[in-house]
Amino acid sequence: MRNNSVLTKTLRGIAVAAAWIGIWWLASVLAKAAGAALVLPTPPAVVKALGALLVQKSFYASCLRSLLRVLGGWALGMCAGTALALASFFSRTLRALFSPMLHIVKATPVASFIIAALVLMGAGRVPVFTGMLISTPVVWANLSEGLLSPAPALLEMAGAFQMTRKNKIRFIYLPAVRPYFTAAATTAMGLSWKASIAAEVICTPKGSIGAGIYNAKIYLETPELFAWTLAVIVLSVLLEKALSAVLKASERRASA
Repeated sequence: MRNNSVLTKTLRGIAVAAAWIGIWWLASVLAKAAGAALVLPTPPAVVKALGALLVQKSFYASCLRSLLRVLGGWALGMCAGTALALASFFSRTLRALFSPMLHIVKATPVASFIIAALVLMGAGRVPVFTGMLISTPVVWANLSEGLLSPAPALLEMAGAFQMTRKNKIRFIYLPAVRPYFTAAATTAMGLSWKASIAAEVICTPKGSIGAGIYNAKIYLETPELFAWTLAVIVLSVLLEKALSAVLKASERRASA
């Protein structure tokens, strides 16, 4: 029964992908007929451009550099968001002090932060800073909600039985926060990836995915532009899948 379910999901996924590729192909044919072939290349043209990138060592070096920047921004955002959530949980004063920053970061366009950061630091550091800045509020908000999620009755019972602080953290707060942490980590990873690549496109650090996208746009190499974009999507999905697998494995180990 489980094998049939997996097969059905796989076939459904293939059918959906084929449908969207067909729509893309039809749209590119119509664009070519309208004299706008540069706007939307055909799927074979993009696959050919991607194949040309895959045989270049510089492509893998660019992907690795961008991946390290994304992971760096995400890791810093996780640390900063966790620290802010804990500080806000233990101190109302700190919560009131940091809350405006949370709203400012959420409301300000990412491009504004990127341009401002470019003035203050080198192009290679801006994607890391941007990824951290975008992911921090997500982690902060999720973990703050998780820390407040334990039922008051459960905390009262723990107090009545004189449960130690260590046991409260282990048996009450950690299980309550864990799903919020998982959601924060995966969401922050996706946001950090998009923000870091956007920063690379604007800052164009040498040997990066963003620089490849920018150069393809400048030289009107639309198939190559789509190929770089496809590489970004694939890497982002693989990274989020790997992170989800690691988090699920840690949850199973914690609950064992």
